[in-house]
Amino acid sequence: MGRAGCRVRRRRGSVHVNRPEPLILGIETSCDETGIGIVRGRTLLSNTIASSMDEHARYGGVVPEVAARAHLEALEPAIHAALAESGVALSDIDAVAVTSGPGLAGALMVGVGAAKALAVSLDRPLYAVNHLVGHIAADILDPDAPPLEYPTVALLVSGGHTSLLLVRDLTSDVVLLGETVDDAAGEAFDKVARLLGLPYPGGPEIDRAAASGDPDAIRFPRGLSRPGDMASHRYDFSFSGLKTAVARWIEQREAAGEPIPVADVAASFREAVVDVLVTKALAACGDHGVPRLLLGGGVIANRRLRDVALERAAAEGVTVRIPPLSLCTDNGAMIAALASELVMSGRPPSTLEFGADSTLPVTEIQVAEAVA
Repeated sequence: MGRAGCRVRRRRGSVHVNRPEPLILGIETSCDETGIGIVRGRTLLSNTIASSMDEHARYGGVVPEVAARAHLEALEPAIHAALAESGVALSDIDAVAVTSGPGLAGALMVGVGAAKALAVSLDRPLYAVNHLVGHIAADILDPDAPPLEYPTVALLVSGGHTSLLLVRDLTSDVVLLGETVDDAAGEAFDKVARLLGLPYPGGPEIDRAAASGDPDAIRFPRGLSRPGDMASHRYDFSFSGLKTAVARWIEQREAAGEPIPVADVAASFREAVVDVLVTKALAACGDHGVPRLLLGGGVIANRRLRDVALERAAAEGVTVRIPPLSLCTDNGAMIAALASELVMSGRPPSTLEFGADSTLPVTEIQVAEAVA
């Protein structure tokens, strides 16, 4: 690794990189998308994604064993595709990064194993990082966005996670304010889509159906939003009751022999989800005196959520940041970006003494960090 411009030092068996703009290869396999990303500093070179969504569609949701096998098949071709797109060789890589958790245990194990093998074979440092914090790091890859200011409140909404975070520093200080106590927002979209006879994944299908519906047609409940709930679960989310309310409403219509107004149900359900997400996120901004809100995760592709967040935030003097939508779904570029920030901040790499952690807390930004 004696290339010009890159100084390497070894300490207690770990390899450290001193480079102004490190070249990082990131691996993300937390769910059903095999993501390989390559970044140089804060510049995106490749965001390659191989999705197994079609394989899960026949089951109406992600099947962990199917996801893990799909990652095994997709990883090597995805790595070659990312290298080709970025115009770099494996020997050019300064460090390897991988999602250690949270996510599906079997799926995570595939990525962790591949990352360790790459790091050892290339004799490169390895950074094991948090999937959720990676979603925040995706924002720094937007070449048109100003630098991320701290502190900021982050609302992460995806198929498996709904989390509200206070980010004081991307590489060292992320606090969990609240999270879902049952179904994540993305899961609720999938389940309600199934109730309405819409295909998987439910998010885009609900969005399409809702376009011609009336969001005020049905007043569905807003979970954990009553005064008592806001006292004890101010920043937490619950969508299981909302899903059940939709199911009961549909059952009552069917029992009465009445048609189901799919568009109105979809629009009203979506409005309930959006209302809760935005209300709690802005409450966090106000409570902590933070006039900044970052939205991340695949559900941010929902246009209604983005529009309502932008409108209500503007009224409260809060600036909203949204990473490019191509970087909101699970991807390896965000993992590489987070590792790049860790490298540039002088953090030592991870040792090989880590595994897949399906319940990794968001406060653990990097795992198995080597002793400096």
